[in-house]
Order: sequence, then C-alpha cells, then structure tokens
Amino acid sequence: MSTENNQEYPLQFLKGIGPKRAQVLARYGIETLYDLLNYFPRKYIDRRHIVPLDALHPEEEVTVIGKIEAAGVRRTRRNLFYITISDGKGILEAVWFHSLSYFKKLFNIGEWVSLSGKVKFYRGYQMVHPQYDRLGEGEIDNFFNTGKILPFYSENENFKKAGLNSFTFRKIFFHISFSELDEIREFFPDYLIIKRNLINRQEAYMQIHNPQDPEQLDKAVYRFKYEDFFYLQIMLALQRMHAKSQPLGTTFNKKSRRLEQFYRTLPFELTEAQKKVMREIRQDMRQSAPMNRLLQGDVGSGKTLIAVMAMLIAIDNGYQAALMVPTEILAEQHFYTVKTFLANLDINVNLLTGSIKGEQRRFLMHEIQSIEPQIIIGTHALIQESVDFKSLGLVIIDEQHRFGVMQRGLLMEKGIHADVLVMTATPIPRTLAMTAYGSLDVSVIDELPANRKPITTVWRFDNKAQEIYTFIMERINAGEQAYVVYPLVEETEKLDVKAATEGFEFLSTGPFRQLKVGLLHGRMRNEEKEQVMRAFLKNEIQILVATTVIEVGVDVSNVTIMLIEHAERFGLSQLHQLRGRVGRSHKKSYCILKTPYNIGDIAQKRMRIMTESQDGFIIAEKDLDLRGWGDFFGTKQSGMPEFRIANPIKDREILEQARQDAFELVQQDPYLRSEHHLRLNNIIRTQLKDRMELINIS
Repeated sequence: MSTENNQEYPLQFLKGIGPKRAQVLARYGIETLYDLLNYFPRKYIDRRHIVPLDALHPEEEVTVIGKIEAAGVRRTRRNLFYITISDGKGILEAVWFHSLSYFKKLFNIGEWVSLSGKVKFYRGYQMVHPQYDRLGEGEIDNFFNTGKILPFYSENENFKKAGLNSFTFRKIFFHISFSELDEIREFFPDYLIIKRNLINRQEAYMQIHNPQDPEQLDKAVYRFKYEDFFYLQIMLALQRMHAKSQPLGTTFNKKSRRLEQFYRTLPFELTEAQKKVMREIRQDMRQSAPMNRLLQGDVGSGKTLIAVMAMLIAIDNGYQAALMVPTEILAEQHFYTVKTFLANLDINVNLLTGSIKGEQRRFLMHEIQSIEPQIIIGTHALIQESVDFKSLGLVIIDEQHRFGVMQRGLLMEKGIHADVLVMTATPIPRTLAMTAYGSLDVSVIDELPANRKPITTVWRFDNKAQEIYTFIMERINAGEQAYVVYPLVEETEKLDVKAATEGFEFLSTGPFRQLKVGLLHGRMRNEEKEQVMRAFLKNEIQILVATTVIEVGVDVSNVTIMLIEHAERFGLSQLHQLRGRVGRSHKKSYCILKTPYNIGDIAQKRMRIMTESQDGFIIAEKDLDLRGWGDFFGTKQSGMPEFRIANPIKDREILEQARQDAFELVQQDPYLRSEHHLRLNNIIRTQLKDRMELINIS
C-alpha cells in the first residue's frame, strides 16, 4: 500500500477489505487503519519446521500438515473419532476419545489441517488428542500459511460470514507497507528506548502481524506490553502529581471531640492495622489537597468502623459525610450499624434509598439540603439530580467495584473538592492495585480482630446431603443459626429467585420442617426483606435460605454455619465473600461447599483453594490466575483498564518497569513540557483524552 497514510485512513480502501468487510469490522470498533493495526493476534503457531509425514518417529513432539483423506467414528470397546491425513509422502491418523459429535461436524474430507502432538505407533503412526488448526482447502501451497510463524486472530460469526478469518487477516497485513505509515511515530523519549531496549513502533507492528522469527516476535510483544502499561502509568502519575499539587480540598484541622469520645467508649481494642490505617486517613484529612485513598480489608477486618471514625472527623469540622453502598439491604445494614455505634452521640444519621418516596423523601431532601453536620447513608439514590448536599466534605464508597466510574464521579461532584475514601473487601495483590488504582494512596487492614476464630471450610458432594442436614440440625439445637445459599443458575434474577424459592420449599417441608426457615432474595419488597432480617437477627428464624443478596455486608453474629449449594457455580472471590458472613463472633463457625461429584477441573481447584486458605489476598491472587484480569475486575463496569496485549497477572515485571519509568518521568517533568516529551504529551491530549478523564474520576 503506497499512499499518504494517517490513522484515519478508511479501511474499505485497503486491499482485502472493501466496503462490506469494513462495515463488519466497524461494528467491533475497528474503523481506521490504526484500529486495525492494534487488532493483535490471539496466538501464534511456528510452522517454520513442518515435519514430513514420511519422517516421523515415535515419541517425538512434532507439527505436521496434511489433507484429510478419511474421517469418522470408529465403534470399538471405546468409541473414538478419527481423521487420516496425508501430505503426499506419508499418512498419519489422529484420534479423539471425547466430543465425538463435535469433531464429526468440525472436520471435512478434503481440507488441510495442522496437527501438533506426540507421535505414537499403533498400527501406523498416530496422534492422540493433538492440538489442531483447520487451514481450509488448498492453502498448503499458499505463501501465507506455511514455512513461517503464523498469527491467528480472534473470530466471531459475523467475521466468518464476511470471510474475515486468520488467513484473510494475514493477507491484509502482508499487503500493508508498515514503513510508509505516517502515524506509526515514536513517542517514547530516546533515553527510555535505550534503557528498555525497545524496538521502534513501525518494526514492532510489522513483527506482531508478520513475524520473521521468534526473537523479533518476542521484542515486538515486549514493546507493546510495555507500551500498554506505560500508557496507563503515565496517566496515573500525572493525575496523582496534579491532585497532590492543588490545594483545593477541604481541610479538617479541628480536633474531633466526638471521635475521641467514641474511641474511649469502644468495648474492644482496635487492631494495629486499624490504628495504622486511621493515622493515614487523619493525616490525609488534615491536608489541603483532597484525600484520594483506597482502603482494602478482608471480610470482617473492621473497615466499617474506620469509615465511622473518618465520618466523625468530618462532622466535628462542620461538614456532611456520605456513605454510598451498592444495595438497599446493605445500606439498611450500615444505617442500623452506624446508628448503633453512634447512639450516645448527638449526630443526625439519615438513610436514602430508591424505595424511600413521598413525604418521607421530601423530608429527607430538606434535611440533606439544610442541616449540617450529618451522615447520609444510601445507594445510587445519593447521586440523583434532585439530591443536593448542604456541605458534603467526605465521600465514602463501599464495595467500590460494584459501581461504575461515572457513578462514583457523580457522588464526588456533590461536594466541593470533597475527600474521598473508597473501600473494598475484595483484596487486590499489590502490583494489580498499582494498575487498577495507581493514582490512589492505598491502605490495607491485613489482620482480623483478636476474637475471630478460623472458619472450618469443607467440600462435600451431593450424596452427603443428609449428613450435612444432620450436622446443621445439631448446631441449631445448640442455639446457633445457619445460611443456605443458592447460586445464580443463569444470568437472570428470576431463575436466581426460583432456585432459592425451590430450595426453601424443600428444606422447610423436608429436612428442617421442625424449624423456622426464612427466605431472602433481591426481588422481595424492602419491607419484606427488612422483616425477614429482623426476625433472623432475633433468632426467630433459625435457617435463612438466600440468594447472593447476602454476599455483601449482612452481619448476624449468631450465624455459625453456611451451606453453599452448587458451590462450583461461584467464583473464588464470591465464595470468600459469602464465607465472611459467618465467623462474626467468638463461636466456632463452618462453611460447607456442596457440589455434584462430576465438576470441571477449574471448579475443583476453586474448592481446594477455599478449603486450604482463608487469606483473602492469597485467594484473590489465585482467583486472578484462574479468571484473568478483565473477569476479575469487570473492566467495562468498573473502569479498570483494558489492554491490547499486556496481562497484569503474567507480565508483572514489565508492569513494574513501566510504572517506575512513568513516575520518574512525571517527577522530572510534571507537565511534559520538555522537548523530549512533546510527542508523549500530544498522545495523551489526543488519543488518550477519554481514558485520562476516567482515571481522574476513578
């Protein structure tokens, strides 16, 4: 392609695309040449060394290519699916002992395939369960598909209908002259390129899409991973530098009489971790620059108490404090907890949720707009346009990952440069916290109160149900209480409720018919939920059957048993959150993970991890390994960064390098005005403008 290119170059004029394919690509955010260049391969297969089928040896790991000459299901003692391939020189059979109907539809006689695996000899050369790639018909003689490292691109049904497959993409990129692309300009300063031994961007794009050898491909992959991380870290560094340098925040300098009174009347001693975190928060609140702090703490570590103490500082300095939580039931729980904490102090505590309407809501609006100081606890209702605060000085967001970035920003805007404390009970490993919350100061409560006993966690199969029910009955007869939790069966709340409702009917009329069994789910009216929770708190309900509505926040100290039905359907972090609802007192507590016998390997790993560890940070690390970065944080909802190629879990060393370089650069040149940084400055102001705005909020 020889033309005056820029990043807005229309794709329809590229060889191999045209108007129809350009429309399909645009539906997936690939609208310009620059978008296309950043559509990176999902994997590579090294086809430079293809072993001819007449040169095979048993027990060798090889890659072969051949044409499917025969295929079908062979009925033997153990049924199998087979294909026989030939390259004109020799023959090889590949066999699979599972998913026979799938493979029967997958492979077609006459098409070419690549097979990789260990060669066996059984009535001829054979591979069992090899890795495979379908190459289409006749592509064996095509320059694009043999004798080189082949990139493979993600596909979907619409791509397939438009003929956009890995082979097509390889042809498209082959015809692009990377050396002529004007927009592939270097933005890193020379000293960074030398320090990290980075290949230039033009060469990196060429090697990522058309690799010449493994060494050059590795250099390109490293370049783009470093670039992904550097983009984010430079924005975090700029945000943090500028937030600290602007004395626009609220200064809470007055001595907090109520905090001292509250602290003296606590019936227990704070943990050392809580004391350390409280010192960090008090120091922040004394500064003129707005506090912007993340508080991490495992389930039951005492984050709510820290939040109350921070709110008392704001109150005694004449300001309002708002606490936003993701669900009404959690808002109500916090409301009653805070009211109980502050019962002996003259403080107005209000609750605002979406279900509060009419005269009660009008009264609340008047109080929020005219009375100070006060504490307002609520859900998303706090960020509605009709809610105006008189003098909001402190914003606390609990379970912050449940909120979108813009929702957090709307609450922050209700105050004037208010201090912000975001809290999470989903522990995040340090290097990942640097990526997700790199512009925040991070505090960690890494110890539990002294009276907390470890929760005995066991994994049991469904055939042990009667033994489980007998054990629960023994604990109930001893005066304790239990949760039975049912999972989300499908991605609809209706089915979620159905599973819990059916479980409730079975348990209340069967194994626990002599007991008082309650039901709690998200579709109940607030009055019903409140009535059930109050009865449970008073031990008028011995067993509460619930959906995951209890995952966050509901705190009943007398509950010592949690039975999680179909535990294989939950993620690790969710299981850990649920388990944290028991063990809230000095009593011995139990968490029973109940699953069918036949569950997948990943689910089995989750069960073992839960029985082996109660450390939220270790569990979070394992969860990240199993689920990956995007699934763990929910990038689209929470505003967590999405990367083209980098993976913060696997590429932590590169992340550390990029963070170090970015923060050092901003330390030396806070406004990127140096001649060396002008191109970088331009990238941030143009291509990364939207991401910078999200980071300023999150």
